Amino acid sequence: MPPSAIAYAELYVSDDREATGFLIDSLGFAPVAVAGPATGTRDRRSTVLRHGSVTLVVTRALRPDGPVAAYVESHGDSIADLAFTCADVTETFDRAVLAGAAVHHRPEPSRVRGQGGEYAVVSGFGDLRHTLLPDSGGPAGHLPPDRDWALLPGADTAAAVGGGGARPVLDHVAVCLEAGTLRGTAAFYEAAFGMPYYSSEYIQVGEQAMDSIVVRNEGGGITFTLIEPDDSRLPGQIDRFLAAHNGAGVQHLAFLVDDIVDSVRTLGGQGVEFLNTPSAYYDLLARRVDGLADRIAELRGTSVLADRDEWGYLLQIFTRSPYPRGTLFYEYIQRNGARGFGSSNIKALYEAVEREREVAGR
Repeated sequence: MPPSAIAYAELYVSDDREATGFLIDSLGFAPVAVAGPATGTRDRRSTVLRHGSVTLVVTRALRPDGPVAAYVESHGDSIADLAFTCADVTETFDRAVLAGAAVHHRPEPSRVRGQGGEYAVVSGFGDLRHTLLPDSGGPAGHLPPDRDWALLPGADTAAAVGGGGARPVLDHVAVCLEAGTLRGTAAFYEAAFGMPYYSSEYIQVGEQAMDSIVVRNEGGGITFTLIEPDDSRLPGQIDRFLAAHNGAGVQHLAFLVDDIVDSVRTLGGQGVEFLNTPSAYYDLLARRVDGLADRIAELRGTSVLADRDEWGYLLQIFTRSPYPRGTLFYEYIQRNGARGFGSSNIKALYEAVEREREVAGR
């Protein structure tokens, strides 16, 4: 059986106190468990954070010659592991290896107390790994199985607490790939993890362009938006990410919320910085996305973007990256029937910026 969901995303960082502080104080995550020298883990210090159904693990190297330090040196503060839950870890491991995944760890019992079953680790895109875990987790949910953990008070209820104006769900993971690797990566995820083609789009913006394929598992619990730059055009944002990250990696995590305007106002009050949207974008919005005329004022006031497809509309906004090399940021998205990912906003934002430049030049 293919993987069913993303258990957690592990973020390797240079400063774990600053990173966890941002996720707790600004994004509303709650600490669940810690690992480090006090629990017998000598080479790294980790904190598990949870908000809604989203689990993030923040890890910092405690010695300069280990794999965590090497990853951060190469890629900056970046997602190093996207863990998958599976009905059968060994079967999923065998399928992934047969499809070409490199073996990082063969199936063996987890070290986490109360989290039974085997785990394994295989390669994904770039230097990212996928830890494979059994569907059933321990009392505090799924924790990285290769280290000893100390649960914090209230760990079993942490998903129900925290600020941020919402209890988010992980809607999708956006991945930047090097030019020429998009189709091969999409084929690998279908063969290795049962994540077939869902949709695709070629986006051209001025002299820049990018190609994308969305892959998704059957149940919809894992969705990757895979993006590569068109290297026959001028370099753009994907090229800048690849240069900063030194290769393929997770560009952003998208959190699904019920009320994005309320979430943005709450998060903004907690210190989260969002990308600003040119005013000209909203001058054209009513014509581009029908049914939103009565919401344009509040969308303009919060810089929230809107897009529509044949099933409905969505609202979205992106944070500024809080990490030194800009190697990861976050998206908040509200879906009102829409199944897409707001690709029309890339072109609309470009046109809005050009319109404001024209106005300023008069």
